[in-house]
Amino acid sequence: MDFDLLSELITPARTKIVLLILDGLGGLPREPGGKTELETARTPNLDALAARSSLGLTVPVGPGITPGSGPGHLAIFGYDPIEYEIGRGALEALGVDFELGPKDVAARGNFCTVDAKGILTDRRAGRLPTQESRKLAELLRTIKMDGVEFFVEPVKEHRFAFVMRGESLGDALSETDPLKVGVADLPVRALKRDSEKAAQYVNRFVAEARKLLADQSPANMILLRGFAKLPVMPTYPELFGLRAAAIALGGMYRGVARLVGMEVLPVDGDALADEFAALEKYWHDFDFFYLHVKKTDTCGENGDFDGKVRAIEEVDALLPRLLALAPDVVIVGGDHSSPAVLKAHSWHPVPTLLYSKVVREDGIAEFGERACARGSLGVLPAKYILPLALANAGRIAKYGA
Repeated sequence: MDFDLLSELITPARTKIVLLILDGLGGLPREPGGKTELETARTPNLDALAARSSLGLTVPVGPGITPGSGPGHLAIFGYDPIEYEIGRGALEALGVDFELGPKDVAARGNFCTVDAKGILTDRRAGRLPTQESRKLAELLRTIKMDGVEFFVEPVKEHRFAFVMRGESLGDALSETDPLKVGVADLPVRALKRDSEKAAQYVNRFVAEARKLLADQSPANMILLRGFAKLPVMPTYPELFGLRAAAIALGGMYRGVARLVGMEVLPVDGDALADEFAALEKYWHDFDFFYLHVKKTDTCGENGDFDGKVRAIEEVDALLPRLLALAPDVVIVGGDHSSPAVLKAHSWHPVPTLLYSKVVREDGIAEFGERACARGSLGVLPAKYILPLALANAGRIAKYGA
């Protein structure tokens, strides 16, 4: 997509767009010839909306490529996820709501176990309880060096986010994690000349961590991988003239939304109904709303087919609250597929619905994988959904005379 062209064609309008993302929405049948989770769910409200919409299947990255949540979200937000790649370390920091700056280098960290000779015996330290991980993170925060600042933020169990802040720090760094036991951790190497300074700092930090954790058990060492900075992103206000807001409970999703220029709204509670309440509360303050549903992905990754069905049905039950606000455009879709039978993300195209007052209705009164495969949108890159939404909202002017 040509952002320069699109931004030139953006025209002001008093219309509202809602992007409702059911994380990991796409699924597979439990048995050959059966129904997927979405097709199994009782969804009278989504089915009725589908009948008034254009349907299709979106591909987040490319055919056969299984996307992570970061690339999947960038795609559905309208960005090319290959051009605007968010590294794993940056995603980890975003996931704990850490405010990454342009000079920061982030990495994913594991507390691990080594023997007396420094040989890895457990890369996850027995999946250390989160409470213990917090205590060890406090210990690592005592490491100080001139010219650089370190941040260590617990994530869950053995995982933590590592952030290094300073001048002239590159992120082209090798990983300390050998990805197997029975060997020692690896020193960090600079993969480009501009990352040599950063490599020296990280190696010094790891050496200090080794001393501080030597008497701890089972977590007596750390591993770092996925070093990355945040990409420089053109934002929604700059590109599309949108006052955009995000409603999400997960830190990573809030972080990615903030990265593209959305204002992250407070949610009073941790239930899905609380997210819909936030949509209602702030409805008059923004042009664009991204509302994220996590439970569909959680159930998919846990192999909980019935739980994913119930999560979809919960969304369907709340949908009338969204429609009562009379949005001009509604997109219902996902960032990727997470079939319960695979217990993981997958490459399967994601069912997607586009409603507006001027859309060409497909008249298919069902929202599911097979129904969307018959829709007029066809199978298309996810990054094209946003321009279609803008056009349906009257926010793209005619091109040429």
